[in-house]
Amino acid sequence: MSSLKLSNVNKVYPSGETALYEVNLEANDKEFLVIVGADGSGKSSLLRVIAGLEDATSGEVFIDDKDMSDVEPKNRDVAMVFQSNTLYPSLNVYDNMAFGLRLRKSPEALVQERVKVVANMLGLNDILYKKPKVLTAAMKQRVSVARAIVREPRLYLFDDPLSGLDEKLRSDMLNVILNVQARLQGTFVYATKNLPEALTIGTRLVVMKDGFVQQIDTPSNLYDYPANTYVAFYIGSPTINFLKKVKITAEGEKYYAVSELGKFELTAETVSRFGNINDYVTSGKYVTLGIRPEDTEIGGQALSGAVTEVTDGGDYAEVELTRDISFTVRAKDGLKKGDNVGISVDLSRLYIFDAVTCLTLLKKDGGYTETEFKDAAFTPLPFDEEVRIHESLKPKKHAKKK
Repeated sequence: MSSLKLSNVNKVYPSGETALYEVNLEANDKEFLVIVGADGSGKSSLLRVIAGLEDATSGEVFIDDKDMSDVEPKNRDVAMVFQSNTLYPSLNVYDNMAFGLRLRKSPEALVQERVKVVANMLGLNDILYKKPKVLTAAMKQRVSVARAIVREPRLYLFDDPLSGLDEKLRSDMLNVILNVQARLQGTFVYATKNLPEALTIGTRLVVMKDGFVQQIDTPSNLYDYPANTYVAFYIGSPTINFLKKVKITAEGEKYYAVSELGKFELTAETVSRFGNINDYVTSGKYVTLGIRPEDTEIGGQALSGAVTEVTDGGDYAEVELTRDISFTVRAKDGLKKGDNVGISVDLSRLYIFDAVTCLTLLKKDGGYTETEFKDAAFTPLPFDEEVRIHESLKPKKHAKKK
């Protein structure tokens, strides 16, 4: 199969809209890499640039160390499964699957052999001679996957292929795709906005926002060592709680995080990871604290408030700390709306970010799992710099002539 590398890839549309900004990433042979982000994050544009369906404005796309930037899509040997149904309605399932091979003038004996093998693999034998219009949405996507893999391309791209399916069908199709990847030992690049889906299938995740890569790493590293507040917010369910306008103070040899809601003593390990902590003590610069719901408990003195809702089958509760601040916390049996509660926080699990740049202030420790990939060391742009670049790249509106 194949490796993939993107080097300084930018995509600017004729309107002036920037879909991708300085994207650098790599995928090894046989890897399952997932691109994850909300709508408009650049996932689809990235896949289309890799496939050659759209040209990068600048930068290079390498497949097996060969620069594909000026190579036609048909010559990149890349297969892509789209979000919407792209089967040919006039062709039956067999002919849809065979289409790519026949287009490349493959011998009919090879076409029959490949279609038979893939139909067996994906359980399509009973519908081979049916037209797409009589198939369910899930079966159409199964055929789309079959059509992509039947010609054994060098690289498989999936553009949010399961977004139109319900939870049960989505789970079934995910298992199909995982089994296909395991059997073919192919290099898969899969884009989705569904975080549970991404965490289920990806060996590594590329987190994107508004065309900018935020972080590239394994799911566990992204969860425990987010590079900025956006990654911390995006990776995890329920989402992380943030305390803003927090100052770092020192009393003797102890350090504290102080906000309007209370005062937290920082653990020795947190202080050791906070390399420039004294800069924040002396300057008075604000930080943002991140506290995951799973690192809290009802009962304690760290925070207090009133329960406004109990969610997730009673596992979590929304607690209103002030009129402007609510926290999601781990619940306990018998908790109900209106209860006044105290909240304890596992202070060894605090996340600390600069209030302006939104970048993490904590260095990685021994719990971080090293990988062979250089892009794990990537540091995203500071939030204020990203905003400045966004403003500078916005399409310019021309004044109307009188």
